[in-house]
Amino acid sequence: MAGLKRRVPMHSLRYFISMVGLFSKSGLLPWLADVVTPLWRLSYEEQLKPVINGYRNKSTFSVNRGPDGNPKTVGYYLGTWRDGNIVCVRSNNLKNIPEKHSQVAQGMDYWWWHGWIEAGRPIEGSCAAVIQYYEVFLRQSPLEPCLVFHEGGYWRELIVRTNSQGHTMAIITFHPQKLSQEELHVQKETVKEFFIRGPGAACDLTSLYFQESTMTRCSHQQSPYQLLFGEPYIFEELLSLKIRISPDAFFQINTAGAEMLYRTVGELTGVNSDTILLDICCGTGVIGLSLAQHTSQVLGIELVEQAVEDARWTAAFNGITNSEFHTGRAEKILPGLLKSKEDGQSVVAVVNPARAGLHYKVIQAIRNCRAIRTLVFVSCKLHGESTRNVIELCCPPDPAKKLLGEPFVLQQAVPVDLFPHTPHCELVLLFTR
Repeated sequence: MAGLKRRVPMHSLRYFISMVGLFSKSGLLPWLADVVTPLWRLSYEEQLKPVINGYRNKSTFSVNRGPDGNPKTVGYYLGTWRDGNIVCVRSNNLKNIPEKHSQVAQGMDYWWWHGWIEAGRPIEGSCAAVIQYYEVFLRQSPLEPCLVFHEGGYWRELIVRTNSQGHTMAIITFHPQKLSQEELHVQKETVKEFFIRGPGAACDLTSLYFQESTMTRCSHQQSPYQLLFGEPYIFEELLSLKIRISPDAFFQINTAGAEMLYRTVGELTGVNSDTILLDICCGTGVIGLSLAQHTSQVLGIELVEQAVEDARWTAAFNGITNSEFHTGRAEKILPGLLKSKEDGQSVVAVVNPARAGLHYKVIQAIRNCRAIRTLVFVSCKLHGESTRNVIELCCPPDPAKKLLGEPFVLQQAVPVDLFPHTPHCELVLLFTR
């Protein structure tokens, strides 16, 4: 009879469970342990061992002259522009770059590729036995690389993004110069063919993007990322959230380290069900969304439109209904957003700016909002502009500088090492007033 619940005798239920093996060591217990205690198979020493090699989930490879003088070399720079001794060196032995990134940029036999090239388009000059995939593509292309903008050239950077499941997004930056749309289409089809059916297919890319850029750095709004094939996004699992990541969105380059960083931020905020969490420079919104269940509301501000779209998607997918994200410059959005927060409700602010630090108007808005009693500042480069930010947050009221609110006091500083093999770390600063 439809719609009626049927009672199952307890002895039958026990029999059923025992039959599927829940009470046996060889049944469902390992599966349950993998879910509840996922590190149970590892010794405690292994559980505590940090991931220090191959931790980057994003790598940017430049194109320039190599040690042998070939202008179509893919890698990283040595030397300085001031001294005029810049050279581009392959990244084969860098410990922080994962194998998957290196595979996109390197790792194929020259003669295999040579046999794939159609007649009349050989790679000129000698090649090592193992050379970079993108580098190989460039060396067979009739178009020159763009080394210096005013000197012409076309092929520029390669960006590779991966997630913990090994899905891989590649983004090729290209200076269009004066090529027609038909000529640009030919180049897009050529690189697409290389990575779908040519030697580059070994990279097993999840998606390939192409961006026509006439500047050193160009946002999606300035020049859209064009999807040549594959999925438009990659996804990551972090702090029990499924997170969507667009090609232009900021996401901490060390995923495991980011989880530790965000947990540290969450502990320092001290938010509760009466708190409004203000997430400034929020990127894909992970900090705010990971704390949403503990707050009354999350308000995020981010310049990159794609990242805001990712944050909204992540909130909707994970069933988070008390979040709100705004696109634009924080110095323009924040003052108006804070005007309605002077009614006695507690506001905790988290700021995670780029290396340039916070705009002065953002500091003014934070200082002059009496509702903000707690501020957590995440800095990847404390010296320089961030030092200026700290001084402005903590200095006495200064009407001449429109810093009218009560000063903050630095209470705690917690370093989180997201960049093994380098002298850099993220520093989380707790301010109260």
